[in-house]
Amino acid sequence: MPTGAPTTAPTATEAATECPASGVRITSPGSSAAMGLRALGLRLVNCGTRPYPLDGYPVLRLFDGDGNPIPVRVVEGAKEITSGFDDPPRPLTLRPGEQAGAAVLWRNLVTDPTVVATDGERLEVAPAAGRAAQFVGLDGPIDLGNTGRIGVSAWKKATDPAPTPTRPLPDTSDPGGPESSSPVPPLL
Repeated sequence: MPTGAPTTAPTATEAATECPASGVRITSPGSSAAMGLRALGLRLVNCGTRPYPLDGYPVLRLFDGDGNPIPVRVVEGAKEITSGFDDPPRPLTLRPGEQAGAAVLWRNLVTDPTVVATDGERLEVAPAAGRAAQFVGLDGPIDLGNTGRIGVSAWKKATDPAPTPTRPLPDTSDPGGPESSSPVPPLL
């Protein structure tokens, strides 16, 4: 992303019918919460015309309500957050119309009263390092407490067919990728 402030995300209707220039669309079917553990689903749809290879974990960046980056540590898997979601990544290729899913996990936990609790209002997701990122609509904040970390599962092929795109969206990602001079660093 060339500037520090996030751009406006497309509406749910636009996101469901348009295809970014990258040929993939990333959305969220929603989140769930129970006893402080939170989970947010991610869905990546190959809305393009070519096969799309995936191997690994989504790359995440979190922003507050003013568009400022929130420094958090992204854990591949859930080992530091809860059990499960630790299947290693496996290479997969999505044909046009196919989709993959992943999960973002965190705990709303305050462990140190001297550290301010954090709420992420915007989530940017890239399919992998160096690929175009997209903002994903959230149905509520990513309320990290003061843990400073989130977990993410590896992409896994889904079986439901994706909706067919009607028109391309402009690519709003940082064209320079992770090596560019973007003022917003990726989460580590």
